[in-house]
Amino acid sequence: MRKGSANSARGAQRFVRETVGRVRRAGAAGKLTLRADSAFWSHKVIKACTDHQMDFSITVRAQKHIVTAIGAIDEDAWVDIAYTAGGLAQVAETVWAGHRLIVRRTKVNDPKVLALFPDWRLHAFVTNRTGDAVTLDADHRAHAVIELAIRELKEGAGLNHCPSGNFHANGAWLLATTLAHNLVRWTQLLGAADGRPMLAKTLRRRLLDIPGRITRTARRWRLHLPTDWPWATQFEGTLRRLRAIPAPA
Repeated sequence: MRKGSANSARGAQRFVRETVGRVRRAGAAGKLTLRADSAFWSHKVIKACTDHQMDFSITVRAQKHIVTAIGAIDEDAWVDIAYTAGGLAQVAETVWAGHRLIVRRTKVNDPKVLALFPDWRLHAFVTNRTGDAVTLDADHRAHAVIELAIRELKEGAGLNHCPSGNFHANGAWLLATTLAHNLVRWTQLLGAADGRPMLAKTLRRRLLDIPGRITRTARRWRLHLPTDWPWATQFEGTLRRLRAIPAPA
C-alpha cells in the first residue's frame, strides 16, 4: 500500500471511530450501519466497524483481486433487477477475504452508450449485513443521497460561498444555509403534489424567487403574481397543501 493510501485509510478509520463515539454520546443506542463509497474501503475501516459491532456496506475499487473474484461468479447466479431504464441490470454475490461481495452489473440498450461501454458496467461492495443480495444492493445505493444533499447545500443554499475569513462567521453562515436548505426541502416534501424530489434551486426559481405585489383590501392581504406566470398552478397547489397541514398540538 502506498504511503498516501495508508494515510487515507487511517484518516477514514479515525473518522469512523469518532463518528461512532459522537453518535453514541448523542444517545443512539441501537444498531449502527455504515454505508460508504470506495473512499472508505480499507481493512482499517472494516476493523473499526467490527470493533464497534457495526454493520457495513462499503464500495470497493476495481483492483485485480476484486475483478478476479467477480469474474469467477457463475452466469446462473445473476438475478435481474429493475434498475436501469432501457437496459439490463443484474445482481449477484460471491465471497472476498471472508466478506460478502455483492455486485451489480448494468448494460444500457443505447447504441451510443454501447459504442463507449460495450461490456457490463460493474459496481461492487463488501458487507457483513444479513439479507438477500438484491435488497442489500438497493439499500446500499441509498448512501448516495448524502452526496445529493451536499450538492444541494452548495448550489441551492449558498454553502459554496463562505463569506469570511473568520471561522465563527463561517460557522454562523453554515448554520443559516443549513436552516434555509431544510426549510426548502420540507416545503417541497410537504407541499409537492406527487412527492417527487425537486432541486432546491429549481424550487426557489419557480416558487420563491418571484416578483409579486402585496395589497390589502377589505382587511385581507392579497398577493398579486405575474400575469401568464407558468408556475402559477404549481404555486397555488403547493400553498394550498401547506395551509392544510394541521397546526401542532
